[in-house]
Amino acid sequence: MMTITKPGLLTTIQDSGRFGFQKFGITASGAADPLSHRLANLLAGNDEHLPTMEMTMIGPSMIFHKHTLISICGGDLSPTIDSKPVPLWRPVLVKEGSELRFSVSVRGLRAYLAVAGGFQVPMVMNSHSTSLTAKIGGFHGRTVERGDEILFNRPGALSRKIMSDLKTKLVHSFAAGKWSAGKPLFTKLNENLFIRVVKGRQFGLFTRQSRDSFFNSPYTVTSRSDRMGCRLAGEPLFLAKKQELISEAVNDGTIQVSADGNPIILLAERQTTGGYPKIGQIAAVDIPLIAQAKPGDRIFFRLISHEHAQQLFIEREMMLKEIKHGIQLKYL
Repeated sequence: MMTITKPGLLTTIQDSGRFGFQKFGITASGAADPLSHRLANLLAGNDEHLPTMEMTMIGPSMIFHKHTLISICGGDLSPTIDSKPVPLWRPVLVKEGSELRFSVSVRGLRAYLAVAGGFQVPMVMNSHSTSLTAKIGGFHGRTVERGDEILFNRPGALSRKIMSDLKTKLVHSFAAGKWSAGKPLFTKLNENLFIRVVKGRQFGLFTRQSRDSFFNSPYTVTSRSDRMGCRLAGEPLFLAKKQELISEAVNDGTIQVSADGNPIILLAERQTTGGYPKIGQIAAVDIPLIAQAKPGDRIFFRLISHEHAQQLFIEREMMLKEIKHGIQLKYL
């Protein structure tokens, strides 16, 4: 169990998402950065889809009431345990009574905390994810608050093996594994992000100048961005001919263009349908980079084919599978 001593800016419990209910107007929710979420779970010895804690920009603080195996992936929110820096991208055994504190992000926007066994929160509509719009899932359908006491499920066999190994190294407040996984994936995380996209359904309806600008001009992430969408400012994009479009389903990474001509990249808490024209779709492998983009970061779009996007996705899934098998083999 842990007790929240500081809630942070926006801290929620998320899993891989709530699917199958968009036809009822229920958003998918889930981790904005699914890659960091999955890696955090794997490093804690969990199934990769168990609920984790998503922290945004300014992180929370919490006290652990028993020895707990954790891992932290994603953005660097300067985590410390009893004032000592905690490494990311690796398993960490936290000593009973120790306090984990996160601060302001120095790299990326969102960090993910996994605990062995996962957070003990109810499943609502086949998901543990918090939907802030519907006020369901996660911890009472809301962000965490000071004084919240959050329980953990019993750690699985792999988590217990990792804990047993780290206990022999536990001297002070925590012990971290000497090995890590996933960090190289974020070498591209900087103020200039090169994001791969495929053409959207309405790409051909935009003016030639707009299509050229989309791929040749940088766009800046604005402070109006949130879990619903990453809002951009830059060279405005316009249709060749004004027309009303029928609302249709949207997806994680869909790039809509609002009436003012600025793109909006839809994220985990996106609406279920959208009527704005869609100029592009982010390749699935680059959605984590968009989820980690901070206000002020610049984005450059690069066109790729559907086939290339699919191949990149397959390669990433193979990489995750190798990491999973590697962790399992290490603790056989």
